[in-house]
Amino acid sequence: MKQQNNEPSFKDPVCGMKVSRTTAIDECRYQGMTYYFCAGICRRAFEAEPERYIPQHSHREQALISRVSAIQGSGY
Repeated sequence: MKQQNNEPSFKDPVCGMKVSRTTAIDECRYQGMTYYFCAGICRRAFEAEPERYIPQHSHREQALISRVSAIQGSGY
């Protein structure tokens, strides 16, 4: 799958693979954030233990991520 150059990329939180909204096989929302996955198995692993895969950010970093995500259309 080739990713379009102008499309933002996201890191699959389980395996670390870079995906975009169009190349992602699956996605899910958790605590107001959208996470994109390269495969259903990664989504299922994330849904089973989301806290294991979510990076721990400071409150300031999380606020910035939330603002940027809102501007980009709720993607992480």
